[in-house]
Amino acid sequence: MLELLTDPNVILSFLTLAALEIVLGIDNLLFVQIVASRCAPEKQMLARRVGLLLALGTRLLLLASIAWVAGLTTPIFSIDWFGPEHVFDLSWRDVILLGGGLFLLAKATTEIHHHVEGGSEATKSGKYMSLAAAIVQIAILDIVFSLDSVITAVGMADHLSVMVAAVVAAMIVMILAAGAVGRFVDEHPTVKMLCLSFLLLIGMALLGEGLHFHIPKAYLYFAIAFSALVEFLNMWARKKKTRAKG
Repeated sequence: MLELLTDPNVILSFLTLAALEIVLGIDNLLFVQIVASRCAPEKQMLARRVGLLLALGTRLLLLASIAWVAGLTTPIFSIDWFGPEHVFDLSWRDVILLGGGLFLLAKATTEIHHHVEGGSEATKSGKYMSLAAAIVQIAILDIVFSLDSVITAVGMADHLSVMVAAVVAAMIVMILAAGAVGRFVDEHPTVKMLCLSFLLLIGMALLGEGLHFHIPKAYLYFAIAFSALVEFLNMWARKKKTRAKG
């Protein structure tokens, strides 16, 4: 074990994987924030922390059963679309990704409708989501996001202890940042709408992956980063106008 702690390659692998796990965890964090915001104000922080702890637990369980995770890519059955040259092999991983993508699209669409049409009225009347309902929804999507995260970890590191340490470190960072991110999203309605748009984008990407249409993650994260930059510039411009008027 001491050799691993002093091996430069292992340290570099840990740092790289931890950073990548944080990036891959952005979609998980966004979903947790959106769902937690539907709970009563005094329960939102608890929902965020429980949701992220569930995500950590799911990742660790999947890492502990790497052989089972690897078996998820084995085809269950094949579908002959247009002849032997166009055979579609469906695996349990595809089923999970397709189910997660559909759930995320439905959830994001419902939240957009709630945000645009009746969000303020529901909040004023005290119609909050229960903590149990929020945790169940978060747990369902945690399985999908964790599967992607663990497959990435397995492909990048050779030692299970390094994978576990990187996943735990990344999740600690997200738990510490959850409160500040949640407050920022709640205080800026346009940012919340942007987050919901990101979830739609991620849902479509999950559907594409489940149907074997590979979409490079770099494209998705570039689109998210570019949109976030544009929103930041808009917020900066609005703040300057407000100061000028004041």
